[in-house]
Formats: sequence, C-alpha cells, structure tokens
Amino acid sequence: MPKTTVVVVDDSALIRALLTEIINAQTDMEVVGTAADPYQAREIIRSLNPDVITLDVEMPRMDGLDFLEKIMRLRPMPVVMVSTLTEKGADVTLRALELGAIDYVAKPKVGVSRGMRELGQEICEKIRIASQAKIFRRSAPVSTPVLSETVKSESKVIFSRHSTEKMIVIGASTGGTEAIREVLTHLPADSPAVVITQHMPQGFTTSFAKRLDGLCKIRVKEAQDGERILPGHAYIAPGGMHFAVQRSGANYVAEVFDAEPVNRHKPSVEVLFQSIAKNVGPNAIGVMLTGMGKDGAQAMLEMHQAGAYNFAQDEASCVVFGMPKEAIAVGAVDEILPLLQIGKAVIERMKIAGPVLSRV
Repeated sequence: MPKTTVVVVDDSALIRALLTEIINAQTDMEVVGTAADPYQAREIIRSLNPDVITLDVEMPRMDGLDFLEKIMRLRPMPVVMVSTLTEKGADVTLRALELGAIDYVAKPKVGVSRGMRELGQEICEKIRIASQAKIFRRSAPVSTPVLSETVKSESKVIFSRHSTEKMIVIGASTGGTEAIREVLTHLPADSPAVVITQHMPQGFTTSFAKRLDGLCKIRVKEAQDGERILPGHAYIAPGGMHFAVQRSGANYVAEVFDAEPVNRHKPSVEVLFQSIAKNVGPNAIGVMLTGMGKDGAQAMLEMHQAGAYNFAQDEASCVVFGMPKEAIAVGAVDEILPLLQIGKAVIERMKIAGPVLSRV
C-alpha cells in the first residue's frame, strides 16, 4: 500500500524536526517536505501534492488561518492544525475548523510535560483520519453572524411546557464542531434541553461553548457537575471529563466526573448515551453526527430500545462517516438525514410531543 504523504508547515525548526521524526517512524506515512512559512509551503504543496498537511496557527509572513482559507478555496485538501492549549489558541483552532481544517493537535503548554509516545500516537491517528476524510470546498470566507441579547430574548416560542420533559442528545467527533453548530443554530430559544458530547481535549470546550452561545438562540455552556439541566440551554461535556445525565426527583441534573476513557475517549459519547437510555428513555431524541470510530453506537441502540427517537447524519454530508455508520449498522437509528436537514427534523419531531404555541 502506498504511504500517506505529509507536508509539515511550522515556523519552529524544533517542531518540524519532531513531527518529521514521529511521522516517519510509522510504516504507513512519511513526511515528503517541510516549510517554515506558508509561502514556502505553497511551492512545496504545488510540487509534491501531499495527502495531508500539518499546519501551525501562528507563523510569520502569513497567518496560518489566512493560508488555510486560501487552501480550502483554491486547492481543498486535508489539513491538521497544530495549536497551543490556551484560550486564544482554542479560539483560533475553532475558527480553523470552521474554515475547513479536519482536526487539530494540541501542543503541550510550556512547562507541562507530555509523553512523547502519547503525543506521537495522537498526531499519527489524526493524520490517518484526515487522509480518509471528505473535503468540502469553500467558495467564500465562512462567516456566521453573532446574535445579540435582544435577538435571543425576542425569539418566538415554539414549544409548550412539555419541553421541560424532553431532551435532545448529540454525539460527535471529527468534523463535529461545525456539524453541532449547524444543528444548534436551528433550535428556538425555548428548545428542550440539549446535552452534547464532542470529542475534545481539556482547554477547548470552554471556548467552543462560548462560540456557540454567541451564534445560537439557546444558551450554550460547559456542563458543571450537579447543575440542573434546563430547557433553552445546551450543555457540552467538558474536555477530558465524562458527562452523564441523572434524575433528581422531577429534574434532570448533570454529572461530570473523571474516570478511565471509554472506547478510548474522555469524554465518551457512550457514557452520555447510556445515561440517557437509563434516565430519559422515550423523552429523548438522539443525534449521531460525523466522527471516526464507533463511540456511542451501542449506547444509542440502548436509547432506541428505551423508546428514544434517533437521527444519524448521512454519509454524503459527513466529514468522516464512522460513528453514524456504526449506529446505523447496529439498528439504533430511526432516520438518516443530510446535516442541513437534521436541525429542522429535530424541531418537527419535538412538536409531536405536545401542542405548538406559535410558529416562527
């Protein structure tokens, strides 16, 4: 089998050498070129036509985001960002995913040690995933308007008080940040509560939640242990922690806890979906979005068996058709839809639960 060819773009000679060593140690991939800035990278990419690029965010002469935007408009290809674990780094990385990057590798913070083996495994796994991912051409710069507090407060009511009993449950991985945004921006301000597990490391979910909160009519936040789960709010599993939903009397409450990874992930979709099957049952609507692997598939079947109605994103609109494919294969899914139709379909399904007070 031919090897996956990689070009490493980073202004740090140390990082270029480190990534080259890690990648070339694999039997199925090799670095065919390196570049210190996007101008060098442009010429190398033209001549070598690599399968995947690793791209630093902060570089001289041209910002990594500017270069990424040009790549995705002119020559779309799989890009894995290399980012720092800081609030600024997280914001920039989320913008990179919005522009079309497949995934990102988090650089360790200065002074914080991280095992070379662990780092190498993560980098190589994400390059493998990127090499298989579906690339969507960007014809124009991506821009989503931020909603004002006035717009949020004036959003029309769609659901009745029955929304306090219902819950929307979302699982996602590679490509999921943009897929989640697409679904959540369709939901009205009085939507039933939404709980989400997106595979994401510690340090990134805070910025992810803030970004979504500015774009959606519902409130979006990181889940906190013990807090009540309320309609009109979306709760995202904190990076590096598991997230489950429990019952406390008539209320749903969040359980956020540290434990071993499940299906190699923390947070794990399996953990969230199992808790939904047990504690929410027929009041849940499940949504499985783009992502590599099978995390959450079996638990989504448990949700289905408990009476939940489940959607899966279709292959054509997935960046990686892994998690939805596995959920479909085990018989956990009621409807398979393109991403652009899922938000509206969830709303229509929720309306079945009770009378509609008014329409948007």
